[in-house]
Amino acid sequence: MKTVNTFGILALSFGLFAASCGNSSQSNNETVDHSAHQTETPATSEAPAPATEPAGSAAASNEVVIESNDQMKYNLSEINVNAAEPVKLTLKHVGTMKKDVMGHNVVVLKAGADVAAFTTAAMNAKDTDYIPESKDVIAHTKVIGGGEQDAIEFTLPGPGTYDFICSFPGHAGIMKGKIIAQ
Repeated sequence: MKTVNTFGILALSFGLFAASCGNSSQSNNETVDHSAHQTETPATSEAPAPATEPAGSAAASNEVVIESNDQMKYNLSEINVNAAEPVKLTLKHVGTMKKDVMGHNVVVLKAGADVAAFTTAAMNAKDTDYIPESKDVIAHTKVIGGGEQDAIEFTLPGPGTYDFICSFPGHAGIMKGKIIAQ
């Protein structure tokens, strides 16, 4: 009797295993239709500038436009400017989400600043647009939402590499870049 029970359990286990494998002609990968998602920025009447720099960087100019979007990305990760000259930086949020959900800013930090420590302090600075009291901040935009923009003017102290980040909680790990002053 014990042999029959063991054989029955093995047969049942094999049957369940075979049934769980399913039909091999079916795909287990589900696809998601992204056609309804907005992935393009609105068309403008301006002709696109010729691409002379690698993607994600800008030629040396002290007038810079950074675009941010609802996917937590800046369009630039490297900006080249002339040192010791005024810089005009404009942040445009090309997404549609409100600033309390997907707000973005640009914070320019001094060369050598501890970005991780600044980011940690920024998480607790909601009342000041996520800009904590710090000697490391050179300049910052306000936090903006979809369709908004903000511009700032500042002068970097000299040649060097300066970090810029979005200090909205959780964004600085992805939304970051370097300003190279020459």
